Amino acid sequence: MIISCKFFFKSCQQLLFIFVFALCFSGTAHAWVYSEHRDIALRAVEYLDAEHRADFNRLWTDGRSDQESRLCENAADSERGLEADCIDWAAYSAIAGDHSCSSREMLSFIFNEDWLLDVDKASAQLKIALANIPVEELDSDYSHLSGRSSTLTDQMQKQKNRAMRLNALRIADIKLLNLDPQYASRANSNTAHFLIARPVSNITGREYAKIALQPDSEINAIGVYAWYHIKALKKASHLANAPQLSTKQRQMISRSMLADEGFALHFLQDIFAAGHVAGTWGEVSQRLGTHNYYNQHGLEVYTWKKEEHPVVLMGDAHIREQDMSLAAKSISRSLQQVLDFAMGRDTGYPHPYNPLTSSEAEDFNVCTHNHFLQLADGINYEIPLTEVIIHTPMPGLGTALGALPRFRSEVGPFVGLAGSIDSRLIDGGFLDTQEENGYITGLDLSFRAGFGMDDIMGESGDGLVFASIGFRSDSASSNNFSDSPQIGSLSAAVPARSNISTRIRMPFYLFPTDLIWLSPLYLFNEAAYTNMAVTAGNGGLIPWQQGIATSIGRFQFVLGREMGATFYGWRETDYLLIASENNTLNFTNIKSVLIDFPILEYRPFRSFSSNQSSSVMFQLYSSVDIPQGNSTTILDGSTQQLDDIWSIGIRMVFDWRHY
Repeated sequence: MIISCKFFFKSCQQLLFIFVFALCFSGTAHAWVYSEHRDIALRAVEYLDAEHRADFNRLWTDGRSDQESRLCENAADSERGLEADCIDWAAYSAIAGDHSCSSREMLSFIFNEDWLLDVDKASAQLKIALANIPVEELDSDYSHLSGRSSTLTDQMQKQKNRAMRLNALRIADIKLLNLDPQYASRANSNTAHFLIARPVSNITGREYAKIALQPDSEINAIGVYAWYHIKALKKASHLANAPQLSTKQRQMISRSMLADEGFALHFLQDIFAAGHVAGTWGEVSQRLGTHNYYNQHGLEVYTWKKEEHPVVLMGDAHIREQDMSLAAKSISRSLQQVLDFAMGRDTGYPHPYNPLTSSEAEDFNVCTHNHFLQLADGINYEIPLTEVIIHTPMPGLGTALGALPRFRSEVGPFVGLAGSIDSRLIDGGFLDTQEENGYITGLDLSFRAGFGMDDIMGESGDGLVFASIGFRSDSASSNNFSDSPQIGSLSAAVPARSNISTRIRMPFYLFPTDLIWLSPLYLFNEAAYTNMAVTAGNGGLIPWQQGIATSIGRFQFVLGREMGATFYGWRETDYLLIASENNTLNFTNIKSVLIDFPILEYRPFRSFSSNQSSSVMFQLYSSVDIPQGNSTTILDGSTQQLDDIWSIGIRMVFDWRHY
């Protein structure tokens, strides 16, 4: 037992290391889902006036030369459906960052990879699913002041809508992970999709932008937008000031310019997601929890222009019309600058021109760089950058007075206590002659330690890893081996027992513990193993192993994810009263191991505060009580054969954790 425990903990350390290394991202840091990114870009194109729209269409037509089969004829097709066989410009901002790490890589994927069209289709399916789920305001403690009060029906409907949203996102995440194994780790490899926190409250937008772009600054959304937007402006200026360019060269520059701008706009759109405005400071669990909380509940902010009234932002999968309109205005303004530079229009400020500007799409990798490089001539683009950034939300303060409240998620190491009560139906006793069914009731109290990864891919995830040790006590079984009134309760086929109990739980990809045995794969194929680990943390490859949210709680088929073992008779002697061949009653000591496997799990309640969680859970489980040895010798010298006892039961568990 000691050897097996050491092996388990050693294996868990290896598994947790690879999980943390492979999945070490600040939760699902995508500010908007694919379809929301694309819809914002579509709306931005609609906001262009007729002259700029004509310029945009002309440049798109030039840029798609030689790639007509991959790039759609319409740059912003609002009517495209599920069976689209090409990528339009509006999709660039959705592909950027989440499905590619640079605009050069983005174009390479669009031109050479078929899976990107499947990603586009899966995202369109998610859009349809989300369109039928309203984004509702949560009840506040002051709702009674307006004369509104929520009925039970209202609450049930809101819980139903929330469950539908979680299920839709879970299904989409699994599809996207299967199509693009880098999907989860790519966008969360660093803080590129987030705003850095304001260092002080009285900083201006221009000062903030300078800090965000400094070479020693942590990579951030404003900085990435500025980097790629400047690259697009440089290419646009090259088009306007180099009449000697051949048609082929102009087409290539147009294509790269629009790709750079599309890539930049992904990060400008991210700035308008509530969870990304809240900042990135804090450890992983805190960043993830803060991100998820504000995306779902909204955040009141002012823009750098400091309008008279603040605005309320939402986040991924919760976009509203006002969110889309607000973001699209800045996106349209940024795109218009590129078009003005390309057409050589007078904007009231200089358009820097460098004849050595590269005609290829930018290759600055936002997934691998944690800090910016020195951006040459960046100061020359201060005015156009300020024009756009001034209309973006001001991020929250850092670790100082007035900082936004932070929230944690269930990610990270924890210790906890779990108490359970269960009842199981047994198929008889330890002896061949004991075939009558009976019931046993048990109580268990245990100490747990593990690593929570429940929120790695959102609230529908199942990445929990833990080991527990405790004490279990069972009642005597209701079935008897004798009806003699003189024997009384001693006639139970299974006596009352108590002893040490243990339990382990970990996710798996296809079969239990497979992530441990396949962990060497990480050394040879990081992408494949990471995909397996993330999929395991989101319910596994088998569809019926994934959690299903409902308005009354969460259901999940969990066979193979959890196992418990109680060692009866190992700490103190347990006695079994049995009848010998001559019908005399004899006592014999017995040792057995009760192994249980939860099958179906129902969680009606779950609560999480700043560093603690509690939940109530019901489990349908099966168990087998395995006696040590196949037989036992009783006092008169005769031998009795011992059988395994199979059972099925229901357990109620209260689980408390401290992170």
